[in-house]
Amino acid sequence: MKKLVALGLLLSPLAAFASQTSGLTTTSNFFDLIGRFSAIIGTLVPFIIGLAVLVIIWGLFNYIAGAGDEEKRGQAKQYIIWGVIGLFVMVSIWGLVGIVKNTLNISPASISTPNVVPCPVGKTATYNNNGTVTCS
Repeated sequence: MKKLVALGLLLSPLAAFASQTSGLTTTSNFFDLIGRFSAIIGTLVPFIIGLAVLVIIWGLFNYIAGAGDEEKRGQAKQYIIWGVIGLFVMVSIWGLVGIVKNTLNISPASISTPNVVPCPVGKTATYNNNGTVTCS
């Protein structure tokens, strides 16, 4: 039984390579993965940084409110320390993802929105090659 498990573990990379579609290359998958990871980090990090700052502020509030009680002050110190650690970790991860993106020249997909110019009733918008819109 142990030999079958070991053989399955040894052959699992082959199964992963076999499931890859023929139209995509490993390089594009890697850049896709980095781009998606960057998008997730870019979305979550500001929220988590705000949460870490709130934990620090909560710790400061509890430290001041529990000035007479040593146990409450100790617990408030722990809030402050963990808030600072969380803030440091999030900013570090954000920075590392930025370094990887810049090193590999990965740019996020840009979404272009059309210029919408309201024309008076009865006139139609004409889009020119230089990006301007005229109403006629």
